[in-house]
Amino acid sequence: MYHNWIPNSDPEIKASMLKSIGKNIDDLFADIPEPIRLKKNLNVGFGKPLSEYEVLRLVDRILSKNKVFRDPPPFIGGGICASHTPSIVRLLSLRGEVYTAYTPYQPEINQGILQALFEYQSMMAELYGVDVVNASMYDGSTAVAEAFRLAMRVTGRRKILVPETMNPFHRSVANTWISPVGGVIVEYRVDGRGQPLIQDLTSKVDGETAAVYLENPSFLGNLVEEPEEIESIARSKGSLFVVFSDPVSLGVIKPPGNYGADIVVGDGQGLGLGLNYGGPGLGILGIRMDQGLLKQLPGRLVGATLDSNGNRGYALILQTREQHIRREKATSNITTNSSLMAIMGAIYISYLGWNGLRRLGESILKRTRYVVENIRKRLSGRVSIAIDTDLFFKEVPLRFHRRSYEEIHRDLLARGIHGGLWLKDLLKGYEDCSLFCFSEVHSKSDIDLLINALDEVS
Repeated sequence: MYHNWIPNSDPEIKASMLKSIGKNIDDLFADIPEPIRLKKNLNVGFGKPLSEYEVLRLVDRILSKNKVFRDPPPFIGGGICASHTPSIVRLLSLRGEVYTAYTPYQPEINQGILQALFEYQSMMAELYGVDVVNASMYDGSTAVAEAFRLAMRVTGRRKILVPETMNPFHRSVANTWISPVGGVIVEYRVDGRGQPLIQDLTSKVDGETAAVYLENPSFLGNLVEEPEEIESIARSKGSLFVVFSDPVSLGVIKPPGNYGADIVVGDGQGLGLGLNYGGPGLGILGIRMDQGLLKQLPGRLVGATLDSNGNRGYALILQTREQHIRREKATSNITTNSSLMAIMGAIYISYLGWNGLRRLGESILKRTRYVVENIRKRLSGRVSIAIDTDLFFKEVPLRFHRRSYEEIHRDLLARGIHGGLWLKDLLKGYEDCSLFCFSEVHSKSDIDLLINALDEVS
């Protein structure tokens, strides 16, 4: 079909091109076996080119079939939760010099982007309590995978110890990244309160362990009460201590660098990035100051310096780690990264400030506390908290005792409520559980609406 937007679709142009190469159209498809060649025209499209207005009407008709959950916002958890994006974050990030920026290799023409990324690094390093944070990784899962690969390179070991309740999405990505280079993921057990079983962990840490990995808050939302003990166990065998933390939680809990983390990771999706159908996220990866770790750290690093006139300037540093210089020997192969997401995260934190981030964290703690108390009070015998603790941040796993969560989720949807993430095929021992998220966008009335609905359908 000819259309002036489709290159070389004019029959005269096609004929001229075929004549120039001395072929017919069948010759160009000779590598396709005859039995599977299509012998008729495809019944696609609308029989004619559509105008811009007709395309917009068609797309709107298709999009109208989607159900958008705004009142109340979705309660689905699992590491990516509904959150608020302040208008200023979207406004500033959509500026052309930010929105379309590529890797700033030429510092003389990229001072604005470089400074923004430098500020992002500085804020994240302070937030996580470490010395160096890169700018940046694709999302939380790839940050975890890179952290594991980093630990393996630095220690020369292959075993990574992770909690049995590790985020299954992160674990899947990490396993994909480390298994080709001989990496092995081994679980350590977690008790009914969501705390690592020290005896089990101690028995599994040995001279082959590259890193001990901890999530705090965990995938299931509970806080780890004595992370320093995990650090001590890792250190006793020369292993690195890797900690994943939600950056929003660090407004109210101790930064992982402050209890000995060698490598910190996180996902900045909650820093005003929105859901976006599951991505993009913002992978946070940082380290304590150590030359061995620094030389093996992947991702872009921006440094501050002085120009020939003594004025402060910014440039990419330690580029000898990267693939455009080291090629196949590079330790950093991030190429075009999620720097737009990093800048959005920096704008968000700058807008809230440290006091605002603390108040945000406190408001989420209060919400999760309210949920836990009311579930136990009103739904006893039918719905329970899957972990025996009161210390949750943002996510709460609910166990359903009388009905399948698949049925309950369907009933919630019928009431205009998007429930939690069913853990049936994701986490062993939690097949009858669903992971619910409660963030700053969920009001008290939203939470009451959910609990009332669960009271009816559970």
